[in-house]
Amino acid sequence: MSTKDFVEKDYYKVLGVPKDATEAEIKKAYRKLARENHPDANKGDTVAEERFKEISEANDVLGDPKKRKEYDEARALFGNGGLRAGGPGGGGSFNFDLGDLFGGAQGAPGGAGGFGGGLGDVFGGLFNRGGAGARTQPRRGQDIESEVTLSFTEAIEGATVPLRMSSQQPCTSCSGTGDKNGTPRVCPTCVGTGQVSRGSGGGFSLTDPCVDCKGRGLIAENPCEVCKGSGRAKSSRTMQVRIPAGVFDGQKIRLRGKGAPGERGGPNGDLFVVVHVDSHPVFGRKDDNLTVTVPVSYAEAALGGEVKVPTLGGPAVTLKLPAGTPNGRTMRARGKGAVRKDGTRGDLLVTVEVAVPRELDDKAREALERYAEATADTDPRAELFQAAKGA
Repeated sequence: MSTKDFVEKDYYKVLGVPKDATEAEIKKAYRKLARENHPDANKGDTVAEERFKEISEANDVLGDPKKRKEYDEARALFGNGGLRAGGPGGGGSFNFDLGDLFGGAQGAPGGAGGFGGGLGDVFGGLFNRGGAGARTQPRRGQDIESEVTLSFTEAIEGATVPLRMSSQQPCTSCSGTGDKNGTPRVCPTCVGTGQVSRGSGGGFSLTDPCVDCKGRGLIAENPCEVCKGSGRAKSSRTMQVRIPAGVFDGQKIRLRGKGAPGERGGPNGDLFVVVHVDSHPVFGRKDDNLTVTVPVSYAEAALGGEVKVPTLGGPAVTLKLPAGTPNGRTMRARGKGAVRKDGTRGDLLVTVEVAVPRELDDKAREALERYAEATADTDPRAELFQAAKGA
């Protein structure tokens, strides 16, 4: 995406949110649209694939508070692609290269690319301090964002998953030269810089992209049929990505240097993977601890005893149940939880649930009736009514 596109594109419209949308609203809109348009869910649908790229691009900016602020300020100042300047007795206007404002490539949330440069580059260019060779510098590759869904166990233990990604990379047909013979010539207009300077009076020198080479600095005498002379082509690749143990649902993993390749020797961008975690039929999660509910009989709760408890992916553990354990009490099995960042594990939180039998045989019913007679003088609700009356 060019810097001109950065100013002209309405990312709020792409995500379908108002300009005063909260971070939560932006995240909710992005996740909904990303799921609907993800390439894996729309195989062969190029429209959905392009839509997915637009949605990810919009989220890259609006999902990061700092970049969103820069984006809003830039659109307010340069909404029409030009900088307005007035002198005594007149409004006047002139255009300048928006690349001088934003510098390098666009980044994803948390990425190192960012919107480098700033207003200092603008005025550096206006006073002829930026130089026309800015585009000849190495350029960092774009950041890429993707999603992956893990099972509950994979999220706790970590997993290596295949991930299919699409990005703009150097055209393999012409080796990124744009010329099918691999021999483009230096643009004579900009002398390979990709930019041309023009005077605007008053000592100002303005820099614009070269119209002859479209800012590349090179002209393909025989344009490549694959990339149409741009030197860049869409490429899909599948790579094995290691998701660390202990990730949470919705967590974003950053893999440095796994994004799109840089240009002119610049570093690769980063890959951001949003992790979704499926639920488990037995275990739950609370921070770095796992949770499980274990049914016990009334006799076990009243008399006490030892109870076997399942663990995730490991052998069962035995917990000692104290006599008189109430329903809903939570006990702790140390070191049987999720993996923490330092490699240690959280705990397994075991909640006791007293199981009431649905059917009783004659012997069991008779035993319970004798117990009821023996405890007839004990009212378990006496303290409840007393507290209610006192309140």
